Amino acid sequence: MLIELLNGDMNQQEYLMINNVKIIYKKLPKKIYGFIHRYRNINLIVINWNISKGKKQKTILHEFAHLELHHIDKTEELFAFSIEDIEDEADRYIKYLLENINND
Repeated sequence: MLIELLNGDMNQQEYLMINNVKIIYKKLPKKIYGFIHRYRNINLIVINWNISKGKKQKTILHEFAHLELHHIDKTEELFAFSIEDIEDEADRYIKYLLENINND
């Protein structure tokens, strides 16, 4: 479904509604751009309000990747391997999708 957003087949608002996502902006420590958390069946994406517009968009896309890769459903398993692995997987997924769009 993220590929449809990146292709322009759906807009961000549609993506948010389909996936029951709410984006909120909060002051976070400088090195934290954002995170995703499920609360009462709502997928909350929290974005650091103090980063540039470009970083905000990249961070939202990265958090969408976590959602699509079901990382949010694996919170108990996060301790079995490093957080960096999950972050890298989300980044690789976005890169893969963007490369496929550019090759079409």
